Amino acid sequence: MATAVETLGKLERRITISFPLTEVRAEVEKRLKVQAKTAKAPGFRPGKVPLKMVAAQYGYQIETEVLNDKVGRAFNDAANENQLRVAGYPNIEPKAESPEGVLTFDATFEIYPEVAIGDLTTVEIETVKAEVSDAEIDKTIDILRKQRVHFHTKGEAGEHGDGGAAIAANGDRVTVDFVGSIDGVEFPGGKAEDYTFVLGEGRMLPEFEAATVGLKVGEAKTFPLAFPEDYHGKDVAGKTASFTITLKNLEWAHLPEVDGEFAKSLGVADGDVAKMREDIKVNLEREVAGRVKARNKEAVMDTLVKTATLDVPKALIAQDTERLAEMTRQDMAQRGMNVKDVPFPPELFAEKAERRVRLGLILSQLVGENKLQAQPEQVKAQIEDFAQSYEDPREVLKYYYSDRRRLAEVEALVLEENVVNYVLGLSKTSSKVIAFDELMGSNAQA
Repeated sequence: MATAVETLGKLERRITISFPLTEVRAEVEKRLKVQAKTAKAPGFRPGKVPLKMVAAQYGYQIETEVLNDKVGRAFNDAANENQLRVAGYPNIEPKAESPEGVLTFDATFEIYPEVAIGDLTTVEIETVKAEVSDAEIDKTIDILRKQRVHFHTKGEAGEHGDGGAAIAANGDRVTVDFVGSIDGVEFPGGKAEDYTFVLGEGRMLPEFEAATVGLKVGEAKTFPLAFPEDYHGKDVAGKTASFTITLKNLEWAHLPEVDGEFAKSLGVADGDVAKMREDIKVNLEREVAGRVKARNKEAVMDTLVKTATLDVPKALIAQDTERLAEMTRQDMAQRGMNVKDVPFPPELFAEKAERRVRLGLILSQLVGENKLQAQPEQVKAQIEDFAQSYEDPREVLKYYYSDRRRLAEVEALVLEENVVNYVLGLSKTSSKVIAFDELMGSNAQA
């Protein structure tokens, strides 16, 4: 039996559940008899163990199961009878005072809120767009060339030249020995032999690279180096060391020419440079389109969060906080980090979890009211779009359609896109052209 629903707060409710102790005992006894049919104990054949021994071994477990079943069933019946949409799981506690022969429990829980979405026709949303020009294609080609760089001894004549004067300069690959000391004492990590790096890439501190520039092979130089206060090596952070560096090897960077061979190395079978540039443009435009879509989606989601009014159930935030913490733990473990004993305080994820839950409730309301669910043809079109960048599109289709969870991820993306298009269709929008570099440097996430 369940009492009427008590309102404890905006979303918090309580139901008191009670039932006779005799019902529990009868059900426990019934399940013990079933358990006894297969129970085993030393000195007894299976199924012949005395009921008292079965009760001693399994009684507590069965009693707990019976209570959970009866309370859970009574709570669900009461929630359905009162047409309550329960958010999260109820907190069920036994009542200290109950009538004799009666078991009583308080089930405290939250319900889903009412979501009031503002007038979307009055909101203003700024969207972005970007273009791929020849300059962006040239930059991409330069990056691809650097990825295929070859180094040659500087100053020695070869097939591609000598690289100029045999003096270290930005872009050169150098091999050095170095030793550092603070107050005349060497420190851990301050010494190395045959250490190789490329000048200008920023792998070393600026003072270190500046001291290396201008050296010839065999030359040494001593210089002061001030470690930043936030340097990762805590023992030397904020201190000034004296370093001696010796240049042992010097190589210059030869970048491949943009020609047919280079085009072939990028997968253009006939080595057509014009086709290579067109392929690069297509790939860049696809990347730009994806990032523009992400930026505009973020703008829409921000607008919905600002315009919608709702109370967010704490239970759902707590669940999502745990989910985010576990996702972070798994991600770090996959990267090879030991996170076994690393604490993950809930407050690190609470703000993000609250936004995710809030948006989820808003989107659910919008989708339900306006029939914005993902349609099968939309899902297929999205997967086909994913497949364009793969050699065998059919394998991509098979990959998604063979796993319901993967398909659900695509459905969620399509649903969000339906919401974005719906909101942009109602609101007052303006468009701003942003630079390619600005767009590519952003990581928009709604």
